[in-house]
Amino acid sequence: MTKAARIMTILFSFLSIYVMFGSIIVNADSNRPSERAESDMNNRKENAIKGKSIQIDPSFPYYQGRSAESIADELELAGYKSVHYFITNENNVNPQLITALQNRGIAVWGLVLGNGTYSTERFPPEWPKWQMELLKPVNDGYIRFSLFSEEYVSWKKETVANLVKEHPFDGIEIAEPYFPEWNGISRGVYGDVGPLAKQAFKAAYGREIPDFTNEKSKNYYLSNKTLYSKWVNFRVKAVNDFLDEVINGTGGIRESRPDILVATWSLAIDAGKDSNKLLKEYQGLYAPSMVAQVKPDIHFFQTHWPDWMKLSLAPGYITHYQSFYNELKKKFPSLPIGIQTDIGSLPLMVRSKNWLNQFSNQSIKLGYNTWTAYEYHLGGYMYSEKPVPLKAVLDKSSAKITISFNKRIDPKSTSISNTFFIEKKGRAVALPLQEVLVDGNRVKITLKQPVASSFTLRVNKLKDTPELWWFKDYKQNESPNGARVIVQHDQ
Repeated sequence: MTKAARIMTILFSFLSIYVMFGSIIVNADSNRPSERAESDMNNRKENAIKGKSIQIDPSFPYYQGRSAESIADELELAGYKSVHYFITNENNVNPQLITALQNRGIAVWGLVLGNGTYSTERFPPEWPKWQMELLKPVNDGYIRFSLFSEEYVSWKKETVANLVKEHPFDGIEIAEPYFPEWNGISRGVYGDVGPLAKQAFKAAYGREIPDFTNEKSKNYYLSNKTLYSKWVNFRVKAVNDFLDEVINGTGGIRESRPDILVATWSLAIDAGKDSNKLLKEYQGLYAPSMVAQVKPDIHFFQTHWPDWMKLSLAPGYITHYQSFYNELKKKFPSLPIGIQTDIGSLPLMVRSKNWLNQFSNQSIKLGYNTWTAYEYHLGGYMYSEKPVPLKAVLDKSSAKITISFNKRIDPKSTSISNTFFIEKKGRAVALPLQEVLVDGNRVKITLKQPVASSFTLRVNKLKDTPELWWFKDYKQNESPNGARVIVQHDQ
């Protein structure tokens, strides 16, 4: 080998080593973000099944006309590490909100409805054929679908599978998969008794479904108890089969997103010693068989409307749900269990923050891993609490301050002349402001000149947004005189 050839061989060897080590370094660097992302995801998953959480429905006016960052900021300041994103239509999801929440370490559940929808926007044209039939027609704005409609089940499975592929939810849950309704037979709000249910029952048992109106019929449900017992079990199986297909079926949720958490939901009610039996009978819900078939990561008990509608409901009412909890825990001792409540769907049963804190404490005492409530901005604190600054950050230019409040701020209440002050030696000196902008719970102010260090900021006469609340019979609140917050430099 010539000298020149030997030199070229040595150079080539060094080049190969350089490329190899460079590749290792590059790959190591490229792996770091993914490792960090995986760690963040694992932390969020822990948050998703542990501690307090809250339900949000971004379709409410309170969440409109503001950035996703401001919503996430407000929820984080409220102390929530897990959010149940209520999806009224799978075609309408805000991806920016999911990202904003997750960037703050907040786990995001995608919560979809099982037995119907409030909106058929962008649904297939054949959706009317999927509908459930009740003993009496009900026009309450909610469209109920038959769990015996193969087309509906197939569409729901595909839609939710696409939902979790398109959006990086930490968990998915199908709430309200049940049949209507509590005491539904006597009220006529009972189903499914339509042709799809009749056909499925006949295929399973070779019989007509029970008669729920004619007491003289040989198939009257109170007289023909054998037939009615088959019907009850048939409905339980229908609920469980529906969930199992959407979650575990071919092309379903788990096949589409093997990494995602799955929660099942059923109701709980305080209706005496026969509560479990009656809920199974009336609405096809039996948590132990549901969990056995679907195998969720966590199960939630949802407070039934006859309970949450009570005006003087004690925050410890869930002690009366122990029969549901114990029955499930006995069969699945390691399964995490959550509890859900309602904090303000009706004007006379709006729950205060003190009520919610007591409910939280009670849920922990009873062994629940987590709790959630419908819905964040419906709670009594929204109507009663004054807007107060909780955090203020000075950006790197030292000329812009973002002040975060506990709730939305009325832009009309901000004023360059008499709202923001800097405290110096016990005196309040008006800040020299150039601009004030409001984004939900955040007020962003631009100074005429930079400030050199952290300082105490005083705010006056900022007001909240009663026009965006669900109930309008509450007065506007104003921030306390001299409300203070320490402005910190952005890290």
